[in-house]
Amino acid sequence: MTQSTPCPEGAPSGTAAEKRALVELTNVTKHFGSFQALSDINLTIPEGQVAIVIGPSGSGKSTLCRTINRLETIDDGGSIRIDGKELPEEGKALAQLRADVGMVFQSFNLFAHKSILENVTVGPIKVKGLKKAQATEEAMALLERVGVAQQAKKMPAELSGGQQQRVAIARALAMTPKVMLFDEPTSALDPEMVQEVLDVMVQLAQEGMTMVVVTHEMGFARQAGDRVIFMDEGFVLEDTDPESFFTRPQHERAKNFLGKILAH
Repeated sequence: MTQSTPCPEGAPSGTAAEKRALVELTNVTKHFGSFQALSDINLTIPEGQVAIVIGPSGSGKSTLCRTINRLETIDDGGSIRIDGKELPEEGKALAQLRADVGMVFQSFNLFAHKSILENVTVGPIKVKGLKKAQATEEAMALLERVGVAQQAKKMPAELSGGQQQRVAIARALAMTPKVMLFDEPTSALDPEMVQEVLDVMVQLAQEGMTMVVVTHEMGFARQAGDRVIFMDEGFVLEDTDPESFFTRPQHERAKNFLGKILAH
């Protein structure tokens, strides 16, 4: 099995190749013991691109996403760069670089003992050194942006799953990241809550946010994605624009995957 090589035409905007590279993965491999989760991945995500990562369970999608801000380490010999800077291994430099990379998880990961407003202000105050008044003003603007400003004084447990996930997006945006990572952000939600989260993500995409999105939401991939990266068994098998992927998949594994997922 061979890995496909990303090419400029995988960035459908036509100008993406001219934009600066915000995320660069070079020869990225990851083992969990004897299991190889990622196999020699080479990807470049330019500024403003929405890259959708899809594939069957166990294909390496979430592992790929988690390596980009070093929630998972990578094997020796590979490298990851964020806006031209090598991803540090640990310490303050890693914390500073992580501030440039927002992350939204499946399970919200809000602080249960803090109010919604406190969840959004804690990062800017503790990491960026913002005064409480400024952090509060900016947080309220973000909560308004994602449609939950009226919930600011409530605790996470008082909100629906969809509302909690929108708060998680606001919390990530509060750090003014250069790129946003979404690891299956709607998979833990009831079906009626999925669209309210996707609507916020579509809005971010339209505003030019650089995004790497691991998802099973094919409608979102077609609507908001600039690029589809299809993975299986730790390899990137296809890397192209959404229209080409959904109408003319090249790899047999991708054809089988689409045949099953689009039939439902």
